[in-house]
Amino acid sequence: MPELPEVEVTRRRLERELVGKRFTQVMLRVKKLRLPLPAELKEILPGLTLRAITRRGKYLLFDCGSGWLLVHLGMTGFLRLLRSSIPPGTHDHLDFLFDDGHLLRFHDPRKFGIVTWFTGDPLQQPLLSDIGPEPLTEAFNGGHLFDIARGRKVAVKQLIMNSAVVAGVGNIYANEALFRAGIRPDRIAGTLTLQECSQLVTSIRSVLEESIAAGDACRVAEESVTYYPQEYKAYGRGGKACCCCGGQLDEIRLGNRSTVFCRSCQN
Repeated sequence: MPELPEVEVTRRRLERELVGKRFTQVMLRVKKLRLPLPAELKEILPGLTLRAITRRGKYLLFDCGSGWLLVHLGMTGFLRLLRSSIPPGTHDHLDFLFDDGHLLRFHDPRKFGIVTWFTGDPLQQPLLSDIGPEPLTEAFNGGHLFDIARGRKVAVKQLIMNSAVVAGVGNIYANEALFRAGIRPDRIAGTLTLQECSQLVTSIRSVLEESIAAGDACRVAEESVTYYPQEYKAYGRGGKACCCCGGQLDEIRLGNRSTVFCRSCQN
């Protein structure tokens, strides 16, 4: 599932390539992804100029002047940026064509993504209004996390994956941040000290920033705008040696998600 860094890298690439371009055609091949696709996009978007692309959590917001195109990549979705009209495949559900010849294609095998249209204040949009602070801003800090964690009996990994607590921290980067902070993912959130919350916030920010930087530096293929090669210290390494102590990393299920940690390095 694309997480905040992958979505931000996608946003930056699309911003470089598409902002200032005019929509010329929209092609819808299905009626519904996670939510119904607005059929009126075929009439609304052609002729509009893409003014900006912003991000809120894992959502992309395309500012079209008279309204907003909202995109969420879901579990298996990604965007393809093409320069010619390559015939669509089985899971290529939407095409957005631009006046410079670019084709932006939405690919989603499981159809868990979202593409919708709205007008008005993005902060009041129902899909966005309950999202917590962005992790790369000062609004997300140790005090904020400590206040929310106090008295909570949920595991700390599940807490930081709650989008109402902090925007966009998914399974991959929750594993990585907790490893870096030296905190067990299954630890009860209410037991964290203010110092530990501050360290965890710092770790979340650093792993996200490093991933975004890696994505910016990577020249990805057109057909995989969202994804880029990465190396992880915890995620996906269950049973392998810890890079810090050499012990074996444990893998458990937590909140129905694969969770990897080191019993020696994380407390």
